[in-house]
Amino acid sequence: MKFLSMFKKTEKTGSDSTIGSEELMAGTGGPAGDEDIETALSLHPSWELPQEQEYVFRFLANELEPLKQNQISLSGIDIDVEPATEEFLVKAFFRSSLDQTITVGEVELMLMDEEGKTIGSQQFDLGELGEIQPRSARPWVFVFTKDNLFVEEPPNENWKLAFNVQSMVPHKLELEESWETSLPAEQKAALEEVVSNLPKLKPREVNIAGFQVAKQEDGSIAASVFIRNGHSKQINIEKLPLELIDASGEVVASGSFDIGSLPVNANTTKPWTFVYPSEMISKEEPDFSRWTIRVPQQTA
Repeated sequence: MKFLSMFKKTEKTGSDSTIGSEELMAGTGGPAGDEDIETALSLHPSWELPQEQEYVFRFLANELEPLKQNQISLSGIDIDVEPATEEFLVKAFFRSSLDQTITVGEVELMLMDEEGKTIGSQQFDLGELGEIQPRSARPWVFVFTKDNLFVEEPPNENWKLAFNVQSMVPHKLELEESWETSLPAEQKAALEEVVSNLPKLKPREVNIAGFQVAKQEDGSIAASVFIRNGHSKQINIEKLPLELIDASGEVVASGSFDIGSLPVNANTTKPWTFVYPSEMISKEEPDFSRWTIRVPQQTA
């Protein structure tokens, strides 16, 4: 790993973030007990280190506070900045007090300052760390790219690297109470199936996908959509401009909808219906053999 030479300091500027192993990996143990668990240094098998470098790792690992049973922790070491790219090179130990070997998949990590404010968040494939041995601490460098950072300078001390366990929860359908009570079970199941087959959202992506459109007896057009939230936190929609496009690529209707307050929880998809009254409709005979609905592109 090209960043290994950066582990030279024997002082930690970061603090620890610890969770129960079940929060990250189902079926990995029960609640934390009272026993203190020391974690031994575990280096990635592909690393070849000079003795001096290994000494630094061992010193840092020996200074770590013990964990309780069935815990997983990120223990911050320090942060460097890559001058050419302005990336934050966040050095930390991934620690496990489990009595079994584990491997971890993709998870969002949050970089937090001394006050607990999130200053960066990014998806990482922790499978790159390899197998994590029982009761061990593995050093790693987590590279936060500039577009995933919310500050220009890293904190000096008492920062924290934390798991966003919400990012591990499977994406699911969420219904407003009015939909929950009015839809029969078979329609709910059909919506769940459609949502499960939609393309996977990127981290922090929010998009809108239409699934049903129809002209109404009063001349209006009702377009039902999925509002998809790939964020690891709730979003709240109050006002939404939308234009309806038919198979010819022409704008059929356009307008801004004042919803009031429509919360969409983290990692969920919520269906909603937008009704275009006649005054918003610009094409009388649309071709809805194919159609899309989108937020209008802003012109300069």
